[in-house]
Amino acid sequence: MRKALTQKYSAGSSVLPFFLGGKLVTSAKTMPVIDKFTNEVAHEVSLASSEDVENAIAEGYKATEAMKKLTSYQKKDILMSLASDISQRAEELSYTLCVEAGKPIKDAKVEVARAIDTFTIAAEEAVRLNGSYLPLDISQRNAGLSAITRRFPVGLVSMIAPFNFPLNLVAHKVAPAIAAGCPFLLKPSDRTPLSALIVGESLAKTNLPAGAFSILPCETDAAKHLVTDERIRAFSFTGSERVGWQLHRDAGRKKVVLELGGNAPCIIDETNKDRLDHVVKRLIFGAFYYSGQSCISVQRIFVHESIYDALKEKFVAEATLKKGDPMEEDTFIGPVISENDAKRIESWVNEAVSKGGNVLVGGKRDGCFYDATIVENVPRDVTLSCEEVFGPVCTLEKYTDFKEVIKHINSSRFGLQSGVFTHNFDKAFYAYEHLDMGGVVINDVPSIRVESQPYGGVKASGLGREGLLYAIEDFSELKIMLLRDAGAKF
Repeated sequence: MRKALTQKYSAGSSVLPFFLGGKLVTSAKTMPVIDKFTNEVAHEVSLASSEDVENAIAEGYKATEAMKKLTSYQKKDILMSLASDISQRAEELSYTLCVEAGKPIKDAKVEVARAIDTFTIAAEEAVRLNGSYLPLDISQRNAGLSAITRRFPVGLVSMIAPFNFPLNLVAHKVAPAIAAGCPFLLKPSDRTPLSALIVGESLAKTNLPAGAFSILPCETDAAKHLVTDERIRAFSFTGSERVGWQLHRDAGRKKVVLELGGNAPCIIDETNKDRLDHVVKRLIFGAFYYSGQSCISVQRIFVHESIYDALKEKFVAEATLKKGDPMEEDTFIGPVISENDAKRIESWVNEAVSKGGNVLVGGKRDGCFYDATIVENVPRDVTLSCEEVFGPVCTLEKYTDFKEVIKHINSSRFGLQSGVFTHNFDKAFYAYEHLDMGGVVINDVPSIRVESQPYGGVKASGLGREGLLYAIEDFSELKIMLLRDAGAKF
């Protein structure tokens, strides 16, 4: 089955091409894409050279005016055709995610559905990029003065996507660029380029202007042009904190959007004593979905002391999850993205245990697999508490004072999204007003992202917001036209 699928994706070719200016290009230099479960080479993908990237920038820059002239209905039609094509290729894309990302098939199907939503919402936004009318006669000297505003495409944009959602996070970059009227250059993760190349096939079927898009698997030296070239007017990056802020420094004067992750906290207060089964079900999802490889995976859980023991017992009992082949429908825990990452996760847990932490369940590595793991009594200054684990591991800690635990959460340099389970209205709003986060989820885990919401963080977690409307704004510039009534006296 797995071999047959690989042959299907390759379409009879041993090396998959990339897209330069909307055209297929095959290069002599290639990169293997590893099946994350079997650890075998599933595909070879052509790598774009520095010269290819330079040519793609030139092609995209030439397409700027043609993209700017697209009407709202044309952009909508393009985006809806992408949603339709992905829908028709849903099974193929789901299995592709299984192979290249090691994503359990049930989770892969959800990601495909989300990508369809992403392109559909962008199509809807493309026809309602509203401007405004402003009366400016705020004093006698401004009599007869008014203005209109609207947004204009910023120009050529570049994007770098991560491995963990290689289809939907590509959609979250490509879709707003099209809706805004911008040509674009995309570098997919070198670990998971296949989904992006399939999106490229769908893009090539649309009526996008010549040269308007490039999908460029490439090495770091070639990718730097996507950050530094002055013809590029905006840059969007999702990935690690260290790399993201360095790219921000390298980007110069262009607009930059960064989504850099965090170590998401979740508070469960005493008002949840009668709904612990529901809370635990959501914690299992939030902490262990896709082996914790999400920027908003539940990592730090703070439970009121009055319900701590009861919740711990239920949580540990539910955390023995099936791991194995992601192609199997009942697999919950698949492989993490590489064995080196599994070893890193293992080392962080071992460090926490050496400093007094207690593994309640899990804590074992088998190659690229790491068990769903819950650790309590973890010192607040160890790596597992302070950094982003990006694996199926969470810490459990009891608290007494709600305001004090919020103060502790705010001491982290990260600030992406948090969860607060409470039936207390005042606590809900206190958390919303005082947590230094890009998002606060009430009565659910922080591991929720709806495609239309503004999504992003503060502090080390990023800059700007994704989510279709908000990303469109980042890929456009607000321009004002001031109007003076010719008959006005002033």
